[in-house]
Amino acid sequence: MVDLDYQRLIDWADEWITERPRTVVLLFVVLTAVFAVGMTNISTSSGTSQFTDDSPAQTALDNVNEEFSPTFSEANGSTQLIQRGSNVLSKEELLAMLTLQQRAEEDPSLRIASTSSAAAIVAQTLDPEATTLDDQIDAIEDATPTEIDSAIGTAAENEGFTSLLSNDFNEQSASASATIGTITHDVPGGVSSSSAGTSGSSPLTGYQTRVRTMADSVDSDITVFGSGIVSDEFTNIIFDSLIIVVPAAALLILIFLIFAYRDPIDLLLGVISLVFAVVWTFGFTGLAGLPFSQMLIAVPPLLLAVGIDFGIHTINRYREERVQEYSVTKSMRTATDQLFVAFFIVTGTTVVGFAANGVSSLQPIRQFGLVAAVGIVFTFLIFGIFLPAAKVWGDHLRVRYGIPEFGLTPLGAEGSLLGRVLTVGVSAARRAPYAVLVLTLVTSVAAGGYATGVDTTFSQDDFLPPEDLPDYVEALPEPFAPGTYTVTETSNFLEDNFATTQESSVTVYAEGDLRTDSALESIQRANENPPDPVVTSGRTASTDSIITVIRDYANQSSSFAALVDRNDVDGDGVPDDNLGEVYDALLESPYRAQALNYITEDYRSTQVVYSIESDATQDEISNSGRTLANRYRLDATATGQTIVLQAVTDAIFVSAIQSLVAALIVTAIFLVVIYYIIEGRPSLGLVNLVPIVTSVALLAGSMRLFAIPLNALTATILSIAIGLGVDYSSHFVHRFVDEYHESGEEVFVALDDTVRGTGGALTGSMLTTTTGIGVLALAITPILGQFGVVVALSIFFAYLTSMLLTPSVIVVWERWT
Repeated sequence: MVDLDYQRLIDWADEWITERPRTVVLLFVVLTAVFAVGMTNISTSSGTSQFTDDSPAQTALDNVNEEFSPTFSEANGSTQLIQRGSNVLSKEELLAMLTLQQRAEEDPSLRIASTSSAAAIVAQTLDPEATTLDDQIDAIEDATPTEIDSAIGTAAENEGFTSLLSNDFNEQSASASATIGTITHDVPGGVSSSSAGTSGSSPLTGYQTRVRTMADSVDSDITVFGSGIVSDEFTNIIFDSLIIVVPAAALLILIFLIFAYRDPIDLLLGVISLVFAVVWTFGFTGLAGLPFSQMLIAVPPLLLAVGIDFGIHTINRYREERVQEYSVTKSMRTATDQLFVAFFIVTGTTVVGFAANGVSSLQPIRQFGLVAAVGIVFTFLIFGIFLPAAKVWGDHLRVRYGIPEFGLTPLGAEGSLLGRVLTVGVSAARRAPYAVLVLTLVTSVAAGGYATGVDTTFSQDDFLPPEDLPDYVEALPEPFAPGTYTVTETSNFLEDNFATTQESSVTVYAEGDLRTDSALESIQRANENPPDPVVTSGRTASTDSIITVIRDYANQSSSFAALVDRNDVDGDGVPDDNLGEVYDALLESPYRAQALNYITEDYRSTQVVYSIESDATQDEISNSGRTLANRYRLDATATGQTIVLQAVTDAIFVSAIQSLVAALIVTAIFLVVIYYIIEGRPSLGLVNLVPIVTSVALLAGSMRLFAIPLNALTATILSIAIGLGVDYSSHFVHRFVDEYHESGEEVFVALDDTVRGTGGALTGSMLTTTTGIGVLALAITPILGQFGVVVALSIFFAYLTSMLLTPSVIVVWERWT
């Protein structure tokens, strides 16, 4: 054992807890009030944009949207009006759409720049001079059904008209079941299309909410859709999930805490401590200026998992001394002397597991790791100091006022049913410890190998409620009833009923001096023999770029064609010399607007848009984009929504592996060092780690078995499983060490005492936390439900391996050392 006087620190804490409990309690109450103020400063951040902010592809996409005119199908500041019915081309439905457009235009607060719809096209076909909505409504009202059908037939010759109609449009019967109208808003400062519908707030939310109210007053089934509606649902889903999950979790936790504590005052102290831990953590979040995102919804259950464990261990260990008729002070001193070290080990390893997410390249995952790690430190302080002090103060008051105690018998006491069940692992260790280890090794390798096939995903759908909410959610009364969610259903409807009018595309954003003689030729050469998913013309990629504009204008202007020809050394239609002069002439021509879609006025950046086959997968699109960008002699980055999402998907997988490896390595080092310091036996650190490695392998295999992917939230679970899992094995190993010394190094006597003492507390903790956290499966957001399941599984596997495997590992350790 290293000569490090850590006992002096424990004695100092013991003195405050047992001799000045009221002072300690009042100090923690004051600190809680301070942190409660911090909670009022919390802001929200939701959606997928928070994951893409640090992505080079997202940065390039933002630059494209800022520097060039939009090349994407969805305009900035737009609201979609999705009309459904038996025939949206009937006279009544056409009038309903035009009426809604008219009411929107009459509201100056909506800042309407323009509106469009299939109904407007039909009206202008009937009367080409009907340029206003009033005139268009008159044209439809004055027309007979036959005239309207004829106008629809004429308009159907225009692809722009049919693209606004659902796939079931029948020209002969002049009918369709759905159509899309568009309102364009003049938004001050604009709206980034790169993040439309993905961030926690949007300048379009207020506009689209008011348009939705107008649509409700129109005699037609019209759904309002757009980035503002999506952003609003992203934000609302956080609060609706919390209001469902928190009460359910609280109820289940309360039930199991009643079983674990069996005393109303102890139960109250445990619940108050849990509340303090949550308030401190989110008070810190507010004071630090960190936004509250969907990922942070998972932090309270994690705090509850560790807090419940600490609380039950504290009370249970204290009761083990009290039943031997020791005094309140002596019983708590004995309990805290032992538990402080165990709690420190658990806190250190749990913080390592959570903080390991700091290696992630994704900012929300790093923030999640930070908040969770800080929360665990707070939990250690509250349950390691406040709860014992409150218990001592409360029991002194009980003695003074003659208040009886209940449930004084500790969990897992000898002779109880639970006590007999808990010794199963010890019995296996008596008979065949090596066989247990071999079976564990085979199982772990098999589970780990199977887990390599787990999926990795990242999409907007992860953060939105499903199209059809479960029946139990629909049946919830106020105030638990969730709001109305339409985004998923509307998105699926659009995908199923409207043909895409745009090919998939990839954009390469390139920066550098575009006046360099080789600039355009290097772009042209990069387009030769492109990857298979890229649409080609001959052996060259089909693109839209500044080269396209140069050729188009050269076909229209003989003087410009002569300028290009004079500077085209190899005769391929792409100028090689004096590019600044060519650009100047182009920007002074009628093609200026088209040119500025692809090149900036300082000639320092450009975009090249590649058409992609419609059946290409997300991986193929991303790989093609990167391959093309790597061919550029300029500083080039492939971008586009597909590439941005794929980049995050790849980062999630890398994050999961890196954080797992970091957590394993740092946890192993921490445990070896800490057991070397307190026991002089570093090998006990490895004993502590064996059950955790097994539980992580079982968890990863279970994720594939239950089709739970690695997504933005579950990617954190592998490192978290180490942090939470060490909680169980650390309590077991540390308690064993104490009993081992007291029993004169009789290993099985020490194991029996350990599983009946600490094993009982671990059982109560496992039952409480698995049900309390598992209730996240009730959350409306799929990503939270999946996270709840995997955390509950990780705790269950950690408990199982600690109770069944650790005794055999200890027996083998004792024989070899």
